[in-house]
Amino acid sequence: MPRSPRTAPSLVALLAGGALVVGSLPTLALAADPPPPVAVPKGTAPAVAPATKGATDVAAADTFAAATKAADKTAKDATEASISAGGLFTSGNARTIALTAGGKLRLRRKEHQLGASFFGNYARAGKKGETVTDTVANLQGLLRYDYFFADRFAAFFQSTGRHDKFQGLDFRLTIDPGVAAYLIDTKKQRAWVEGGLQVQLDLRSPEALATSGATLKQRQAFFNARLYAGYENQLYEGVSFVSGVEYIQNLHDTVSRYRLNVDVGLKAKVSDKLAVATAYSMRYENQPLPTVEKADSIASVNLVYNLF
Repeated sequence: MPRSPRTAPSLVALLAGGALVVGSLPTLALAADPPPPVAVPKGTAPAVAPATKGATDVAAADTFAAATKAADKTAKDATEASISAGGLFTSGNARTIALTAGGKLRLRRKEHQLGASFFGNYARAGKKGETVTDTVANLQGLLRYDYFFADRFAAFFQSTGRHDKFQGLDFRLTIDPGVAAYLIDTKKQRAWVEGGLQVQLDLRSPEALATSGATLKQRQAFFNARLYAGYENQLYEGVSFVSGVEYIQNLHDTVSRYRLNVDVGLKAKVSDKLAVATAYSMRYENQPLPTVEKADSIASVNLVYNLF
């Protein structure tokens, strides 16, 4: 059957019209906005903090370490000061007056330590109807500085002065540089040894030289070696023990000349600021003036008032 002549134009028109339709419908689909994002439901679990804060934690650790180191340096800091006094009085057939007094200071701040002390003893005695005369007259003092260049080692410089009428000394000056090693060094207990040199200057009294008939000079200097051992212990809450032994060997004049000093003390608190102390000290010199005894010793009982 022959094809109708209208079929082709109609198909062309349909295709053309379809193209128009197709061309208009995709405009809506292609130009449409993208679909909205899917909302994620919020959870109920709390937010977890970060485990570390980086540099902040490092800085905090450094600060703690620095604070600990600073605390270690000040752990041995101390402020100690006290004064003491004692006496004896008698009358009647025997008349006696005896006085003793002293003071001590120790100040420690980090590597620096300052110490000072003084002691004096004086006594007069006589029988009834007789002249009362001096029987004891001596004064001594010490000034010292320590620098702790290591935990248990210190370099020190100290100077002492002494007047003793009955040893024939108007004045004895010593200058002692040296090094100390602390075997124990806590607030309640200290044990240490010292070694160093000593320059000694003696000024003898003219009366003692005249009485002894010695041909020694009134002023004389000596060069010595010095060794010392000390120990302190806070035995109980209110009881403390102190001791020290000092050996001094002459190097300049003659090696046969030496001195030995011993100090021992026990102190017991009776109140927060007040204590009772017993002390013993001995001074030995193997070559004193001809009329002077080699050893002098003093035992005393004192009341001690603690300032700090």
